[in-house]
Amino acid sequence: MPYGYYQLVRFIGFAGFVFLGINSKNLGKENLSFVYFILALLFQPFFKIAFGREVWNIIDLAVAVFLVISIIKTKNKNKLLKLNKR
Repeated sequence: MPYGYYQLVRFIGFAGFVFLGINSKNLGKENLSFVYFILALLFQPFFKIAFGREVWNIIDLAVAVFLVISIIKTKNKNKLLKLNKR
């Protein structure tokens, strides 16, 4: 892929993690907010963090697994809240 693609992905990742960090902070989830802000710094597009391709592949996979688990936990928590409101 061209370098511009990776720059775009880094910018979108940075913006997304900042949004998730702010949202988590507003919900009082300080630890999760901290993780999102660290990920925003890791994926920020302004200063390149030079890891090898293999290291970035591992980081990308770990972040993807973390995000999937986070989504599943949030969905399950929302289902429980809906059931408790009935």
